[in-house]
Amino acid sequence: MSTPFNAATAAYGNASRLINQAARPSTDLTAKASEGANFADILAQNVQGVVEQGKTSDQMAMDMVNGKANVVDMVTALSETEMAIESMVTIRDRVISAYEEIMRMPI
Repeated sequence: MSTPFNAATAAYGNASRLINQAARPSTDLTAKASEGANFADILAQNVQGVVEQGKTSDQMAMDMVNGKANVVDMVTALSETEMAIESMVTIRDRVISAYEEIMRMPI
């Protein structure tokens, strides 16, 4: 096996692990919700997390270009950012759907 193939295999393995983790409910989010945090605070924290994850991916990509990072770390960072963005889009879509449903309710 060649080194690039091993790096790609490891990167896809990490991406698979991250997808499996994303499929499970987050205990951190559940704990915050049960403490009485409101939806706006939780949403703001998650948006900030997506922004930070994007910055991390950008830095990792720049490090990769400069030869300071390996392919596995960069692909992992990009996969984490992609999943975070997809999660936020899903949340946005569900909030919009809930709002539209509320607007259709008779008064």
